[in-house]
Amino acid sequence: MSTLAPAELVELIWEGDPSVWTGHDEAHWLGWLDEPARMRERAHELLEFATRLEPEVDDVVLMGMGGSSLAPEVMRRSFGAERFHVLDTTHPTAIRRLQERIDADRTLFVAASKSGTTLETRSHIDYFRKQGGRFAVVTDPGSPLAEFAEDVFYGEPTIGGRYSALSVFGLLPAALMGVDVVRLLDRAEEMREACRRSEGNPGLDLGLWLAEQQFLQVDADFGLWVEQLVAESTGKEGKGIVPVRSGGESLEFRLPDPYELGQEFFRWEFATAVAGSILGINPFDQPDVQAAKDKTSQVLEQGKATADRDGSIDELLAEAGPGRYVAIQAFVDPAREGELEPLIRQARGTGAAVSVGLGPRYLHSTGQLHKGGPDTGLFVQVVDDLGDELPIPGQRFGFRALIAAQADGDFEALEERGRRIVRVAL
Repeated sequence: MSTLAPAELVELIWEGDPSVWTGHDEAHWLGWLDEPARMRERAHELLEFATRLEPEVDDVVLMGMGGSSLAPEVMRRSFGAERFHVLDTTHPTAIRRLQERIDADRTLFVAASKSGTTLETRSHIDYFRKQGGRFAVVTDPGSPLAEFAEDVFYGEPTIGGRYSALSVFGLLPAALMGVDVVRLLDRAEEMREACRRSEGNPGLDLGLWLAEQQFLQVDADFGLWVEQLVAESTGKEGKGIVPVRSGGESLEFRLPDPYELGQEFFRWEFATAVAGSILGINPFDQPDVQAAKDKTSQVLEQGKATADRDGSIDELLAEAGPGRYVAIQAFVDPAREGELEPLIRQARGTGAAVSVGLGPRYLHSTGQLHKGGPDTGLFVQVVDDLGDELPIPGQRFGFRALIAAQADGDFEALEERGRRIVRVAL
């Protein structure tokens, strides 16, 4: 736990001193502190690209997961960008529905992945490359993803995915939505300067408050991005702040002007770095995320899961109550999310906090916390009818097999960590 005075904490963060956290590699991941200024120099590049493509494109499909998709999804909802689609599911029904909605020949597909190896994104590329359309890529230098498109936009390697909202990963999608990215950056830079203060520092004040929370109640809009930032940054070493849909301390997330997202992205990034210092953890790594990925690969290779998925939801919820949380993890068609409400109400009736995540999205968001954070969670995995297989060209598996393997893989990863989990059908 950090014992630094608040003013000293702010000063050392801006100096890039890793001793603020654990003294390991944190200094390598502080590029987000200066990104608003760097992106101002690139704004014309993004706007020129969006303007040039506008006559040729009716729809934009962003293919990405976690930090590559959540900020764009928040902006899509906030700015009402109806022709901008975020594809962060592997559910065959959802992919078929998107395919029917767009004219591939007049669609720009944007593949976003820092590593260039994200399984879901690579699968989306393999599928939609056979449909026509134009492709652009957002990735880090050296990524294998660059070979898939003529238009490649490189990110800043010293920024982790969940801190990338104000980088090219967030701002290229914003430009393609018609957002004035310069205006967005203006607001971000205002907040950046405010977060340098020793007193009256909005990021510091939020971070000090955040570090005291066990549960943080978030909404389904801006909260989608906050979920990943807070959960993946703080949920490790048995510690962590659990974002929930009910049962936690709540902040007002409504922004009267969507351009206020610029300042809020930076405020929450700074606050999370502050909270990480107070908790005594590295807020920039995610040591437990790989577990579910490895299990998914094993299931795909073996063709079956090894975990026993039997269990009683009534017995599970009998263990719930104040101080615990119930995580509803739904590998279902996103259009059916509303059908989870009876289960949410049942879980809420136990007095426990309740979190809700769609799979595989949550694997790149709250998945780190569920495995590495406090052992206070009870997990309900929800599955639905996946329908017929949707083949992925060049792959030995299709989307039906992929999402089933992701559900099985995460089930096994949670069981290995000693978490209590049951599966139910929607």
